[in-house]
Amino acid sequence: MNEQTFEKLQYNELMSHVERFCISGFGRRLLRQQRPTSHLSTVNKRQQETTEARTILDATSHVPFIGVSDMEPIIGKLQRGMQLEADELEAVAEFFRGTRKLKRFMMEQAFFAPLLSTYANEIGEWRSLEEDITQAIRAGRVVDEASKELKRIRKQIDILEGRIEERLNKFLKSAANREMIQDGFVTKKQDRFTIPIKASYKHKVAGTIVDTSSRGTTVFVEPEAISKLNAELVIKRTEEAVEVYQVLATLTGAVTETLSDLESTLDVIAQYDMVFAKAKYSQTIDGISPKVNTVGRIHLKQVRHPLLQSAVPLDFTIGESYRGLIITGPNAGGKTVVLKTIGLLSLMTMSGLHIPGHPDTVISTFEEVFVDIGDNQDMESALSTFSAHMHNVAAIMQKAGKRSLLIFDEIGSGTEPNEGAALAIAILEAAYQNGSIVIASTHYGEIKAYSESHPDFMNAAMQFDPETLEPRYRLLMGQSGDSNALFIAKKMKLPEAILKQASRYMREKEYDLTRLDSSKVMKEATSTPLEPEQQFHKGDRVRLLETDQIGLVYSFDASRRHVTVFVEKQLVEVPSRRVRLEARATELYPADYDLETLFTTYQERKEAHDFARGSKKALRRVEKEIRQRQNREKGGQS
Repeated sequence: MNEQTFEKLQYNELMSHVERFCISGFGRRLLRQQRPTSHLSTVNKRQQETTEARTILDATSHVPFIGVSDMEPIIGKLQRGMQLEADELEAVAEFFRGTRKLKRFMMEQAFFAPLLSTYANEIGEWRSLEEDITQAIRAGRVVDEASKELKRIRKQIDILEGRIEERLNKFLKSAANREMIQDGFVTKKQDRFTIPIKASYKHKVAGTIVDTSSRGTTVFVEPEAISKLNAELVIKRTEEAVEVYQVLATLTGAVTETLSDLESTLDVIAQYDMVFAKAKYSQTIDGISPKVNTVGRIHLKQVRHPLLQSAVPLDFTIGESYRGLIITGPNAGGKTVVLKTIGLLSLMTMSGLHIPGHPDTVISTFEEVFVDIGDNQDMESALSTFSAHMHNVAAIMQKAGKRSLLIFDEIGSGTEPNEGAALAIAILEAAYQNGSIVIASTHYGEIKAYSESHPDFMNAAMQFDPETLEPRYRLLMGQSGDSNALFIAKKMKLPEAILKQASRYMREKEYDLTRLDSSKVMKEATSTPLEPEQQFHKGDRVRLLETDQIGLVYSFDASRRHVTVFVEKQLVEVPSRRVRLEARATELYPADYDLETLFTTYQERKEAHDFARGSKKALRRVEKEIRQRQNREKGGQS
């Protein structure tokens, strides 16, 4: 399958919808990598997986994927030899617990899902390691019981902290210190115990200033009486950190040893994630698993395009009594939607996705699905639409064979009708001789006639309501449709004489070649005197002819014939001949309107108002600007 087929049939867009149902990056990656396959056994296996997963979801509505979504970054760290943090190891333990639950759950589904349940045998179990992690780490913290040494160190830390707090509380309760103390409690700053002291007394307390409050009114002092104890505490905390590191390193090493089995388990869970994503999507579209064959037989019954909200159900057959189908009908009648629906449902089936339709639907696998749909105009290589289509069709015809599905939208269009129709018929004939299944849409009567006369081709038409001019988007097998151009033109009130002439031309091909009477030909107009020089006034709206910008007239110098225009927040002077009047100020604004406000910003008007009313803030701002200007002038003189 080529990428153009996926894009034209919106396969990639559809798979992005399915991808949203995955709960892990592993499942999403596996889904993106999976492509449609023509192997019947693989397609049937994929369809069975989706069907079994759908049965489980319909019965239980929940599959216990626990902790899987957190594993991708953790696996990445393990593969790079990095150490895991406490919360990451907890996530690993949660994953181990989740895999056990998922394994048990899937093995219990053997009756409903005999194929999917067998995959659970490949899921590993790590109960002992899971218990080691849960005993050593709780709530993202390595607990005291993780090692004897850690428990001993933390006990010493508790004793030291108790002695420090005891001395600090004694300091707080001392009457001699009461006046200096800002707040009567012990505060930790930079992991050191301190007392909040009023800034004015900071030199009267023997000790080290550790921190200062944001306002500067309080200093946090480590009294000299506890400095030795605090130093001991820092050492013990370092020992604690080393021991915690050792515990995490040991557990990380144990998890790393299981990495190979862990990755194998994740492969199985990714497979489950992908399959259940397909099943969840099947629920949203009320999907069914079609019957699958390899001989090109397609029988669609009440199917719908999965990406359209209100698609009309489609019935369609090919590959039994005929191998080519020509679809005709008016523009916007739904021919392209039919073609896309057939192609997309074929790709979905080969990818193991359910499709929206009746359970009796039959779909064939194909080694290749080729499409030529839409405007393929290539602007970079300057190819016309027709040339681009032919470039695509040529590539298709070089590769198409008896295991191919070919879909052509408006085959042969974009060029002279006789040549286009002849070329299209030759393409259809060659595709048929190659053994391909061919579906094409067209407007050309010659192609319809070819299809009607060929024993292995069939016509189909898009239904159209002649009363309302509305397409019904329903495909009628065995019928030929018309473009309804004359009928639509009549409904649109095109003059009757034109319609009759067009109808005659369709029958007789003899055209009216009478030369036009000279009285109906345009005569050269005589020139008129130029208008007097235009006058401009403040507030007039004008257009600058060279830049096509709209602006407002600020002033007009009649002697020089120059206009100053306020455009994009700046004044621009241009010759009046390069300006065109759009509207007078007298038409735009009331008689008493202050036009000066048009050329100043709100901030400028506010500042002027503040200055006028004697605002101290405004006066200070002006004084500051004056000083700055004087300083700049002095600097320039020096």
